[in-house]
Amino acid sequence: MAQGRDQASGAAGGSRAESAPPPRRGRGSRPTIGDVAALAKVSKATVSFVVNDRAGVSPAARRRVRAAMEDLGWQPNAGARALSNKRAQTLGLVMRRQPELLSTDPFFPQFVAGIETGLAPLGYALVLQVVPDEDTERQAYERLARDGRVDGVFLTDLRVDDPRPALVTELGLDALIVGPPQPGSRVPAIGVDDGSGIRRAVSHLRSLGHRRIGHVCGAEGYVHTEARRDAWRGALADAGLAEVPPVEADFTGASGARATHQLLDLDRPPTAIVYANDLMAIAGITAATGRGLRVPEDLSVVGFDDIPLADCIAPPLTTVRQDVLTWGNVAAQALAARTEGRAPEQITLPPVEFIIRSSTAPPPRGGRQE
Repeated sequence: MAQGRDQASGAAGGSRAESAPPPRRGRGSRPTIGDVAALAKVSKATVSFVVNDRAGVSPAARRRVRAAMEDLGWQPNAGARALSNKRAQTLGLVMRRQPELLSTDPFFPQFVAGIETGLAPLGYALVLQVVPDEDTERQAYERLARDGRVDGVFLTDLRVDDPRPALVTELGLDALIVGPPQPGSRVPAIGVDDGSGIRRAVSHLRSLGHRRIGHVCGAEGYVHTEARRDAWRGALADAGLAEVPPVEADFTGASGARATHQLLDLDRPPTAIVYANDLMAIAGITAATGRGLRVPEDLSVVGFDDIPLADCIAPPLTTVRQDVLTWGNVAAQALAARTEGRAPEQITLPPVEFIIRSSTAPPPRGGRQE
């Protein structure tokens, strides 16, 4: 019955507490929920209802509570909010990637930093787990759901026929796909069009006069690998250019160097190469110069991501820029809203940009062209 009286007092404007003066606090002590209730002339339960955005509080009482919170500089304790909501106030990110890639590719730290930036103002934390294979990945999601450690999870690096959207739905975990929507999945998605950047790269190289444009792909089976390779292939077809056999790599620098040598060993090597990420492109420049080629005079190179190192190498790298920090920030806010049962604010992600630097130029005269 006490809870019912608290709600009633909030809806009526808090008449029970109107005669109670604000409590006196010692110098230097922090304000409490009781201080807020007294100043707003409502019960502590009403303050809790306002903090957790629950119904049963009149608009006038809600305004007084929020004004009292601001006047006193009081912020609800995240742990207390989680207990009252039976929620963890935590989101999860399980990444199945090789340690050497995580340690060298700046994309991932930027994305995680974007998530943290989005979660901090909301009082949420991030649980990050790196796993080596599919079995441990599945066990990680099952453990997160069983232990109630997270309210929702991000699904990144989506793979073709990825089982994770169905798995998290079965486990009852709220989730957000960071990437293109998946046909038939009930999990919402947020992402940008990778292919548009690749198409612009091919168009740029074609405008310079290149007709043999190679591609170093990412690891097989990833949705973004397929999307970037399909965009490269389609752009070549649209331009009426013959296809140089693409070479698969795994996003690491070492694989990018190997793939570059493989392309340059062809009887008719490309005069330009588009890479699936900047790390492989930078390694490709090193591999080419090690063979005595000049970039861009003998070989033009285009990357993808625009990592911080991209404009510091010699020559500075032409690349496709993704605003990874914003991507992580917006994804964090969207998933937090989903776990709270709220409709997220309108999501607008900046499109990819094509950044022209000094690693691309017209092909060499007399170069092997179609």
